[in-house]
Amino acid sequence: MLVRLLYASRATQPITPAAHASILEQSRAHNPKLGITGVLCYSDDVFIQVLEGGRDEVCELYNTIVRDGRHREVRILSFEEIRERRFGHWTMGQVNLAKVNPSLLLKYGERAELNPFICSGQASMALLEELIAAALVVSRGN
Repeated sequence: MLVRLLYASRATQPITPAAHASILEQSRAHNPKLGITGVLCYSDDVFIQVLEGGRDEVCELYNTIVRDGRHREVRILSFEEIRERRFGHWTMGQVNLAKVNPSLLLKYGERAELNPFICSGQASMALLEELIAAALVVSRGN
């Protein structure tokens, strides 16, 4: 059974470009073995990520993330059974918010910033889908 999990978290320390690249590289190396696909969005200290795959694999990966000392305030925004993947083309896509028009962020939130903690899971998912439709998701290393 396929599931989709959308979660948000905050970084415990500032994420350097090298650390961010390491997270993506690690995801891209391990997720295919687990049958997990998804997309990661990061801005300032906020992560928002979609994980898709088998229920057990997604839940175990999420539990690993919750225990990871690099994350705090880990919150599930949405969890659902799905018939098909929306993010099947990526073992882990990446969104560069520096290239996003602030009005797009404002469309789904109270301010022109990524803050999934103050909007619904549906709004966060809609934002990610619009970012993908606008070709603002980068998929390197797949």
